[in-house]
Amino acid sequence: MNSQCYTVAMDLGVCQLRNFSISFLSSVLGKDPVTVDNSSSGASVVAIDNKIEQAMDLVKSHLMYAVREEVEVLKEQIKELIERNTQLEQENTLLKTLASPEQMAQFQAQVQTGGSPTSTAQPPVPSGTTQVLPSMQNSSTSA
Repeated sequence: MNSQCYTVAMDLGVCQLRNFSISFLSSVLGKDPVTVDNSSSGASVVAIDNKIEQAMDLVKSHLMYAVREEVEVLKEQIKELIERNTQLEQENTLLKTLASPEQMAQFQAQVQTGGSPTSTAQPPVPSGTTQVLPSMQNSSTSA
């Protein structure tokens, strides 16, 4: 630090921040070190502003690249979810067509009462019918 840069404690902090910013920009830009002319010509301020603008452009390009990558990942996830949704809708339609009217009535009753179709409490099964449950292969109940 040279004595021309500061005269009071606040000036010392400003001078240190200025020197840090210059060295940081030099390392980020990877070019020749930025030099600061302490003259009052204003050329050094313009040079620093140019370097700051270059650094901001670099940061902007990196952020845009990261955002584009994230958009591609999200588009792929959306595509997979749409495919899964279509598959589940087809499966649901098939199951509805294969279900007996009694099973559909039981399901509708469970939906209306707020019960879960996969709950442990099973609705009564009419006598002489067989009910297929997800947790069991076959179970026959007679009343």
